Amino acid sequence: MKNKNILIYIGILAVGLLLGWFLFGGSSNTETEHNQDKVAETNQLWTCSMHPQIMLPEFGDCPICGMDLIPAESSADGLLADQFKLTENALALANIQTSVVNDSKNENNAIKLSGKIVENEEGNVIQVSYFSGRIERLNVSFTGEEVRKGQLLATIYSPELYAAQQELITAASLKQSQPALYKAVRNKLKLWKLSESQISQIETSGKVKENFPVYATVSGTVSEKLVSQGESVKQGQPLLKIANLSTVWANFDVYENQIDLFKKGQEISITTTAFANKEFKATVDFIDPVLNTNTRTVKLRAVLTNKDNVFKPGMFVEGKIKGITSSKEQVVMIPSSAILWTGKRSVVYIKSDPNSPVFEMREVVLGNQIGATYEVSEGLNTGDEIVTNGTFTVDAAAQLQGKKSMMNREGGKTMTGHEGHLGMENTISKDADKQSDMNERIKVSKDFQNQLKVVFDDYIKLKDALVKDDSKSAGIASKSLVDNLSKVDMKLLKDTKAHNHWMSLEKNIKAATNSISNASDITSQRNNFMQLSSNLIKAVQVFGVNEKVFVEFCPMANSNNGAYWLSKEEKVLNPYYGDAMLTCGEVKQVLN
Repeated sequence: MKNKNILIYIGILAVGLLLGWFLFGGSSNTETEHNQDKVAETNQLWTCSMHPQIMLPEFGDCPICGMDLIPAESSADGLLADQFKLTENALALANIQTSVVNDSKNENNAIKLSGKIVENEEGNVIQVSYFSGRIERLNVSFTGEEVRKGQLLATIYSPELYAAQQELITAASLKQSQPALYKAVRNKLKLWKLSESQISQIETSGKVKENFPVYATVSGTVSEKLVSQGESVKQGQPLLKIANLSTVWANFDVYENQIDLFKKGQEISITTTAFANKEFKATVDFIDPVLNTNTRTVKLRAVLTNKDNVFKPGMFVEGKIKGITSSKEQVVMIPSSAILWTGKRSVVYIKSDPNSPVFEMREVVLGNQIGATYEVSEGLNTGDEIVTNGTFTVDAAAQLQGKKSMMNREGGKTMTGHEGHLGMENTISKDADKQSDMNERIKVSKDFQNQLKVVFDDYIKLKDALVKDDSKSAGIASKSLVDNLSKVDMKLLKDTKAHNHWMSLEKNIKAATNSISNASDITSQRNNFMQLSSNLIKAVQVFGVNEKVFVEFCPMANSNNGAYWLSKEEKVLNPYYGDAMLTCGEVKQVLN
């Protein structure tokens, strides 16, 4: 009887389970499938707060540190794989500027040319010494000083002129008996540019003058001092270079394929950024018959009347010649500050969206260099908007977000859960090797490296002060850094690319360091230290400082976007947080 009851209970239980599966099993499966579809539609990725380079498609543990993953921000919805976005605050802090690519193109039936103001060589005069001696007094204090014709420039003591005066006094007493000798002595003094009145005064007084004056033979501006007070000079030796700036030349570069469009006598309208609302008229005065084989251009020149010294030699100008049409291929030009070099590659950053700060890297092929600009033969088109200031900062942001950058040609890779957990260490190792291989250093002299090392040592003192939360010492170190930065001699850089590379870096390093020295609190100093580090890292990577250097990274700095810094030691001491999170960070690269 008991066994029979047990069988009945088992039967009832089985029927209940079967009914439950029919009633609820299907809907549960449907709901699960719906939830999976919903997750797939959102494409939610998961990242690590300590290692933002990790991007996994599902929740789990970080394969590096084991922390729980968090949902990745989806603020960049709608962006392509290689595009990334910067905040308005980041743009302002880094002083990032963009400009639209222009060229020497036809515009409203006119051709635009880029040029530069130079001195009118016809008005240049070299003031020389007409006799040997020692400069007792130099009356010209500085380059750029205005002088007038007949103005006293210098006073010179000349032993040979002293002897010649004695000869004159002796010959004057014998002029009745030996007139030929007397005349020869006077003519000798005239050859040394002594005036008739000066010679007669010596003869009449019978006294020898020890020091003789040198007077300006023309009016103009001293463009170069060639001697110093107390220096010995020889007969005919240049003393000063004097430029007459009442007229100046505007030199323009004309490309080889456009030479036939220009001729002497054409009217040219000239504008300059110094006087944006003014237009100056001139005519084409000269077209160089010899082609510059380095730039594949010829010089076109116009002469400008320089009333009130409006035009300064070295000033950039733009010329426009109307009534010219050309169907020939135009030349795209960009400033050197927009270009990043790594080995044989040249890259720029494009602003992809004109209405928002969205950027992406673009590789370009450069042609000839003309002044501070480069011809672009491939990679850019007229109308593209490119970053022209703060390029290194934009590149650092691309690296942080795992996008294509100067040092990372392929960009980041979103890892599947399987790849992330099983192959993470190998992936990181390969990426580091790839970046190291692409970090091709420009060969420079050891003298330049040693000067850069002095700047680097000041940077380390600044970094150590921030580690210790010492705002005052950080300010002192930053001022020393700026001072030593000004002593780095760019003339030691013989390679043009190295020269332009350093100019761009030096400008950004100086701006960031000045901001640190002017900051009143350590938080502002640390914000600007991030920009300083970004640019100095590039400088050390490219030029070297003859020392082993560690590139270290804190993922929590910069509002959890991460920030880099340089160190002489492998031990992590965080300058962005100091004692609050002293050891937060890791070594990302070792520069040998």
